Amino acid sequence: MDVRRTGIILKPTNSRVVIRPFEIADTTRVERIIARVSSLCDQEVERLLENVMREFRERHQRTREFFLHRFEQVRKHLLTDHPVGESRKLLIGSYFTQEYALESAALFNPAMVWHPDQSGLLDGSKRFIVSFRATGEGHISSITFRSGVIDDDNQITLDEPTPFVEAPDLVPNALYEKSLFYRKLTELGINGTLTDQVIGALGDHFTIDDLEYTLGNVARHNRERRREFEPIAHTMLVLAKANYEIRFAPGLDVSERIIFPSSPTETNGIEDARFVRFTHDDGRSCYYAPYTAYDGRVTLPQMLETEDFLHFKISTLNGPEVRNKGFALFPRMVNGQYTMLSRQDNENIYLMYSDMPHFWYSKELIAKPTYAWEFVQLGNCGSPIETEAGWLVLTHGVGPMRKYALGAFLLDRDDPARVIGRLDRPLLEPNANEREGYVPNVVYSCGALPHGGDLVIPYAMSDYASTFAVVPIDDVLNAMVKM
Repeated sequence: MDVRRTGIILKPTNSRVVIRPFEIADTTRVERIIARVSSLCDQEVERLLENVMREFRERHQRTREFFLHRFEQVRKHLLTDHPVGESRKLLIGSYFTQEYALESAALFNPAMVWHPDQSGLLDGSKRFIVSFRATGEGHISSITFRSGVIDDDNQITLDEPTPFVEAPDLVPNALYEKSLFYRKLTELGINGTLTDQVIGALGDHFTIDDLEYTLGNVARHNRERRREFEPIAHTMLVLAKANYEIRFAPGLDVSERIIFPSSPTETNGIEDARFVRFTHDDGRSCYYAPYTAYDGRVTLPQMLETEDFLHFKISTLNGPEVRNKGFALFPRMVNGQYTMLSRQDNENIYLMYSDMPHFWYSKELIAKPTYAWEFVQLGNCGSPIETEAGWLVLTHGVGPMRKYALGAFLLDRDDPARVIGRLDRPLLEPNANEREGYVPNVVYSCGALPHGGDLVIPYAMSDYASTFAVVPIDDVLNAMVKM
């Protein structure tokens, strides 16, 4: 097969920093820091604040707003009720703020989708968005984006990223649907009279504030069962916080948007989002992205949903078969149902059907490690791509020396549980320039795109940097062994 490497390389850079809260768990330390700043005279406050602003104001777009927001978050630790001037608020806020170099360690595992805005392009060209797993200090992963254009000759031009990066705002008063929330609690085994009391007191739709108020009310009426109730309340709050909404300012460039861990299930990272543009039966389109949330101990499959890459809904994936990693949604309903690839056992590829995108109760084994270069494990590399011949699925296989290679197989369009073709040799292996990195000997993708008869594959090189390759789809199909 004639696989063309583009030579485009996106490397991590230390200069892309996001402004984040600097959290100090010890409340007495927080109080002492605030007391020290409060003891300064007004002139010293102005001098110190000017130094901070001079050093950092050009590195971020909303520095003053962030400092004031951080002050409001620590205001409860003030020792008196004396009014605080704005300069002192800003200075206090700066002591509880930090920069985070979000991609200082790695920029990898890309997924590529068509941009929702295709205006102003030459004939034959299309605009795309590519997402990356960005990893920084503490090996915490987030999702970052770039945009670009593919022309009619499949030449890729990436838009220059801006110097700024900004985290989104949490949407206040996001609504939860009680029936789905209770369904997930039951699945987790969190049921009984105390759970029923909380659920019974909530409306059909509720906010996190409604839940916290109801939990407090039920706790007050069941003081004798406090020890029993506390873990139930904790699980309910963690579940609610794992389902949230975020929104970016409309004027932000795509490259300035960063989805940073926001819930207890994500404290150690958001990993390997597999974005796909999904077309509903009524013609409406949106983007889904199953991803792995990691809290430092447990991985939890979750889902992003957006229509414009500005407003995102984040939800847990639910059901007894939601386990492990590597979920990838088909780009449309198949046989009237949502359809998804998965890898619950860390070794084989399964097919799942559901009438709801967030609940999955059954699976069917469709592909096992078969060839020597995939004997260790087999997994998908993003959502299936619909062709006239069938559903084209990019895969990754792990072989000797834990070497990763990309492969592919073909599923029947009407019965995707049936594999009708498969590559018996790798589509892409790490070459001499790609095998050195954070994890050696790895090529990996989270989603490719078809364009003009070619398959455009963004892929990571040894869990460090990312690049692109282009290969004719017919070459891939013709090289497959019929099954």
